Amino acid sequence: MGSKIKSAIAPTRAEDYPEWYQQVIKASDMAERSPVRGCMVIKPWGYALWENIVRVMDDMFKATGVKNAYFPLFIPLSFLEKEAEHVEGFAKECAVVTHHRLEKSTGGTLLPAGALTEPLVVRPTSETIIADSFAKWVSSYRDLPILINQWANVVRWEMRTRIFLRTSEFLWQEGHTAHSSSDEAIERTRLMLDVYARMAEEHLAMPVVRGAKSAAERFPGAVDTLCIEAMMQDRKALQAGTSHFLGQNFARASAIKFQTAKETEDYVWTTSWGSSTRLIGGVIMIHGDDDGIILPPRVASAHVVLLPIIRKEGEREQVMAYVQKLAARLRDIYYQHRKIVVEIDDRDTGGARGWDWIKKGIPLRVEIGPRDIAQDSVYFARRDHPHNAKTSVQTDQFVVEIPDLLDEIQQNLFARADAFRKDHTLSIAEKDKFSEFFTPQNSEKPEIHGGFALSAWCGDPSCELEIKEKLTVTIRCIPFEQEGNPGPCICCGKPGTCQAIFAKAY
Repeated sequence: MGSKIKSAIAPTRAEDYPEWYQQVIKASDMAERSPVRGCMVIKPWGYALWENIVRVMDDMFKATGVKNAYFPLFIPLSFLEKEAEHVEGFAKECAVVTHHRLEKSTGGTLLPAGALTEPLVVRPTSETIIADSFAKWVSSYRDLPILINQWANVVRWEMRTRIFLRTSEFLWQEGHTAHSSSDEAIERTRLMLDVYARMAEEHLAMPVVRGAKSAAERFPGAVDTLCIEAMMQDRKALQAGTSHFLGQNFARASAIKFQTAKETEDYVWTTSWGSSTRLIGGVIMIHGDDDGIILPPRVASAHVVLLPIIRKEGEREQVMAYVQKLAARLRDIYYQHRKIVVEIDDRDTGGARGWDWIKKGIPLRVEIGPRDIAQDSVYFARRDHPHNAKTSVQTDQFVVEIPDLLDEIQQNLFARADAFRKDHTLSIAEKDKFSEFFTPQNSEKPEIHGGFALSAWCGDPSCELEIKEKLTVTIRCIPFEQEGNPGPCICCGKPGTCQAIFAKAY
């Protein structure tokens, strides 16, 4: 950290990154583990962040013509069986309801009773049940396109869970569209990926790489899967959003047919696309430091906390009147299409109070005491700066400049993350160097190894599998932007068909 000041979070990122992540979540009071294995309780500070992500993304979806709807949590088992690749891809993660009531046994314990005629799968994703509705809604090309999104929860029975990143139940959105032509569906697939990329970069301050998944990494049942990949501070990749071109696979399985303008019958072309609460995990891991999380102002749970400095009880009335007046002024200011959210913390906890807000990652902390009031000024600190870097400024000036201050923090967070990703993205053409890059324990300088390797791939799944088995490294995406001859495959040495981003991932 450049000083001997003890960090607020133990262990630090350098000491134990996975445990640092868990401690940051605990210290920020964002979420906690629930009594149900693999599930989480999202607390108000964490849920406010999710609400802001939802608000921004929902507006972006609707700007493209998408409308919100809601579909059942339970999916008949027979629906999943309609699309072979789909059921195979999700079978091991499904939670299944087999009974509809409980009865007391002779010993007094409750036992499942009333077996269902057909088991119901708790929604892992909704392609099949939404396709059933589309089949009822579509009869003519005039009914197309259908552009639907739902905000919901899903269940995927994970064996190894981590709050926000991978839980058995999580919150997300899933978009589903139906089109009269392949070209239109492909265009929608790309459009929604662009929405995710803009959301990540402009609002989460999270630089991403846009590209396509390899066949082995595609969504089950998709013809093509597009994705955005971000680099965390441990140099692993996080898939931050996916958009799938489903072709006519689900349309054929669910008989979604329509009469064309030429009065022939055809199956619709569909897409699906989704992002989830793992974005919160991404925000924590890409921006956090050894003192806690750092929230990008455009989605922050709150923008500023006012900390009254009251050393004598006789000062309380004057200080709190000033604080309340300043809070009212700030709450009338708009930043990024929403009013500034102000917290007031008048707890008598000394220095611990300030550290609480540092850990929570609030963008601006403002101290106000009798001396500041006498000078009509405030004493503030930015979360993207060292915790002891504070500035005194006239109150009127602070009020006028707060939108610019917040945007400076936003841009600074993006610039830091972008520089980190670029510093740890390396073009590698030699197999030995590729292996060493992902096995830093074999290197004299492990701190400079690991990250994104941009290397040639011949397109053979066996090469992809060999790399995965030997190094636990996968193809995160095949970037849209390709330059010149890719060169020989990093695995087998045969001519490459493309350059791919290889990395370890969450």
